[in-house]
Amino acid sequence: MPTATLRRTPLYECHREAGGKLVPFAGWEMPVQYAGVIEEHRAVRQAAGLFDVSHMGQISVRGPGAERFLDRLTPNHVAKLAPGRAHYSGLLTDNGTYVDDLLVYKLGEEEFLLVVNASNQERDFEWVKRHAAGDAEVKDVSDRYALLALQGPQAVAILAPLTDVDLSTLKYYGFASGTVDGHRAIVSRTGYTGEDGFELYVDPEAAALLWKRLLETGAALGIQPAGLGARDTLRLEAGMALYGHELDETTTPLEAGLNWVVKLDKGEFVGSGALAAQQREGVPRKLVGFEVTGRGIAREGHTVQHDGSRVGQVTSGTWSPTLEKALGMAYVPTGLAAAGTEVEIDVRGRTVPAKLAGIPFYRRNR
Repeated sequence: MPTATLRRTPLYECHREAGGKLVPFAGWEMPVQYAGVIEEHRAVRQAAGLFDVSHMGQISVRGPGAERFLDRLTPNHVAKLAPGRAHYSGLLTDNGTYVDDLLVYKLGEEEFLLVVNASNQERDFEWVKRHAAGDAEVKDVSDRYALLALQGPQAVAILAPLTDVDLSTLKYYGFASGTVDGHRAIVSRTGYTGEDGFELYVDPEAAALLWKRLLETGAALGIQPAGLGARDTLRLEAGMALYGHELDETTTPLEAGLNWVVKLDKGEFVGSGALAAQQREGVPRKLVGFEVTGRGIAREGHTVQHDGSRVGQVTSGTWSPTLEKALGMAYVPTGLAAAGTEVEIDVRGRTVPAKLAGIPFYRRNR
């Protein structure tokens, strides 16, 4: 895609000033790295990293029928959300496979905010609007928000002096409205790195000011701006699925090990019949982790083999800066999915040994 057609977030000039390497991503011009992927990755694990995730899409769903509608649309139990709480869920087809994964925020008794992937923003909006069929007011409100993600063990220490939100009261997947450095914000204790941290929903006009302020405030604590490259290695270590890799219209939450988002006991929702059948019959394949025990790094699309036969395909693979080994995720037949199972991966025509492992690979100290 030519650069001229790419969209830019309100932080574009900040990325240029910081020396960010900008690349096309889901229709946007985004920083893949600044100082380097490994350095940024380690900063998040040891101190803090600041990410621009303003390319994500936001959809407002409101009205007396909003809660009931979203419980029919998504597999997680929306009716159990209290105001100030969010949860992870999905938009599913009738076959129980993914249109997208998303976060659902309950802003009020009749008001919700859906946060969807940039690559699916327009399709997701049309999907939600079409299924609403008058039961709720659905609006694409992506232009109302810029989104900054402050992640890492020093995130609380960096953010606390700048906000009037009591961070000690925010549990994981909790959020509150307040101010950050005098600017209105939704402060959400969520993230995509496996570390403690926050995602800040702010007015686009305030984004650059807050970006610079957070970097200034966190400088003595080791904060670094971080790009898409570190975001991917961090989420992979934490075993977090990525749409277009682990999740797509051929995979179900049950196959992806996301059973906890599927609440079949709440009543019918889009895809519930197919998922109930799959739960009864058992999934034919499972998402597994693997560690490369030979020399080489497995990448997306590489073939997984067992006893000389092809049994699966790598969905994501990388070198882990934290664990200092090559690892990844793949789908394999359920009968072969036990941790410790030895497999081979075809890395550019060369067979490399690996063994299956549990997900996640990394858990932070709490």
